[in-house]
Amino acid sequence: MSKTYLVTGGAGFIGSNFVLYMLENHDDVRIVNVDKLTYAGNLENLADVEDDPRYAFSQTDICDKPAVKALFEKYQPDYVVNFAAESHVDRSIKYPEVFAETNVMGTVTMLNCAKEAWEQADGTYGDHKYLQVSTDEVYGSLSIDEPDTFFREDTPLNPHSPYSASKASADMFVKAYGDTYGFPVNITRCSNNYGPYQFPEKLIPLMINNALHHEKLPVYGDGMNVRDWLYVADHCKAIDMVLTGGKTGEVYNVGGHNEKPNMFIVRSIIAECSKAVDDPAITEALIEHVTDRKGHDRRYGIAPDKIKADLGWYPETAFEDGIVLTIDWYLAHEEWMSHVTSGAYMDYYKRMYEGR
Repeated sequence: MSKTYLVTGGAGFIGSNFVLYMLENHDDVRIVNVDKLTYAGNLENLADVEDDPRYAFSQTDICDKPAVKALFEKYQPDYVVNFAAESHVDRSIKYPEVFAETNVMGTVTMLNCAKEAWEQADGTYGDHKYLQVSTDEVYGSLSIDEPDTFFREDTPLNPHSPYSASKASADMFVKAYGDTYGFPVNITRCSNNYGPYQFPEKLIPLMINNALHHEKLPVYGDGMNVRDWLYVADHCKAIDMVLTGGKTGEVYNVGGHNEKPNMFIVRSIIAECSKAVDDPAITEALIEHVTDRKGHDRRYGIAPDKIKADLGWYPETAFEDGIVLTIDWYLAHEEWMSHVTSGAYMDYYKRMYEGR
């Protein structure tokens, strides 16, 4: 029997990749994509599946409880995967209230609607699960001088930005629903994702776009902040495995074991872009160091030991391969990039943040 997945934020970067992954790898699924369609939500990401009978879309704000409740009544989902979130740290520093509203209250709304829809007379919830997609940023920062230390599932939460604080708060609500009501939940915490369909406010697509157009490549501070990079398809596979095989109530860290300083990332993009388009003007002279971000965490590093031991998942894409795949994708989808960096999407972006 097919299972119905209600996927929030399914028109965004990771969400759309997950929708595509599930429809490509499973015949017996129905995907209901729920997205508010802010600047980073783009239905063009899902143009290849818009006519698939296993796929449905609803433009809905997860903070709108009557609308969300109606979706549960209409589609009766077996699983909820909550990707929906404001995710850009710089914007959270300027407008933290936006992040609290969507990331915290939106999560609470989703939890309440799922609980009301799934709860049975005996207080159990049947064969259902709610999965909260979180981030390694909730753990805070690691020392560069201790490269053998990693974030683990029992690492205390210590968020440093309004974005990570909102995600940590949402995680705590999910945990509380599991502890208080016996609600069937999982939380996944991933490292930095990269790959197709990522909005160019984030490091890798921004650097690719700027390099190809000979624009400056802004690097915060000394550029030696370290991040663990995870190819988005590997992340999608992990979420799929946690949904169907993860022990209820557990947290699973999903990391790439691809820790790289930001300067390494930028230099790699310069080299690969220059080679891919045979353009000698794409050089390190484009790099411009800018004032460091407030509260900028120095290093993230995830140990994915638990998910490997419990479910057999491991990151399959080395960064050296993934960055080439990513650049090749953006080169093959220049029209997509042009669309999201101009016109209606950037107008929405400016209205939502810069002109708020």
